[in-house]
Formats: sequence, structure tokens, C-alpha cells
Amino acid sequence: MKRSKTMELGVGLFMLAGILGLLFLGLRVSGLTFTMPTDTFRLEANFANIGSLKPRARVTMAGVTVGRVTAIELDTDWYDARVILELDAELEGQLSRDTTAAILTAGLLGEQYIGLTVGGDPEMLVDGDTIRDTQSAIVLEELIQQFVSNMVSD
Repeated sequence: MKRSKTMELGVGLFMLAGILGLLFLGLRVSGLTFTMPTDTFRLEANFANIGSLKPRARVTMAGVTVGRVTAIELDTDWYDARVILELDAELEGQLSRDTTAAILTAGLLGEQYIGLTVGGDPEMLVDGDTIRDTQSAIVLEELIQQFVSNMVSD
């Protein structure tokens, strides 16, 4: 009888460890964390097409994550997508006014994220500014449609 209870306890602990491991991996993949956010500053960028970019998507510079997308909304003045970015506070005053924001894709069909490339303008972006130089997402369906229409016209 005692061996049976020990076995049940071992199996229960093993199952608990497995569930906690799956929960941890799920949080890591989704980008959610239990850590408190550090100091950030806010920038905006307008894109003609955001593809499948989602809130909480990564913002990177040189492959290093430096922030997150916090909101995506329609700019009713220009009918573009306005993307709100929260970047690490240590970058405030470090990004030049001609910084480029591009929507990139991780892998062939992976998640979309924003990549920042710093320019050479001596004036710097501060909290609340808008990144003017943007590159929209490449939408695979549009590329296929262009390819097919080119094949038909030839």
C-alpha cells in the first residue's frame, strides 16, 4: 500500500512539472512575461499595409528586441494604419528623425514584427513623435497575384 502512494505521488509531481513546463513554453512563445515593464517611451508610425502585424509584436534593432507594438488603429485622416510602439527608455533621444520602420517577417511564413534602422539626421525622435519613413508589409497573396497576372499577360 505504501509503495502505491509513493508511486502516485511521483506520477502526480511528474505531471505537475510537465504542465508547468508547457505553461512556461506557451508564455515564452506568445511573448507574455510576468516581469514588470521597464521605463518606455512611445513612438508612432503609419503604414499603408500592416499585413498580419498584431499588438504585442516585437520591435527590433539589429535583431535585438527593443520594444513592442502596443496598439494598431486606423488613421482616419490618411486612411493608413497607425502603429503605436513602446520602446525601451534608454533609446529615447538616440533614434534620429530619419529612422526607418519596416514590417518584416520571421522566416517564410512566420510572425511579423517591426524592424528599425537608424539614419544619420542630427535631430532625434522623442516621446510621442512619428516615424515618417516606413516600409509596409509584403503580403504573399499580393505577390502571387502579381506573378500570375504577369504570366497571363506574357
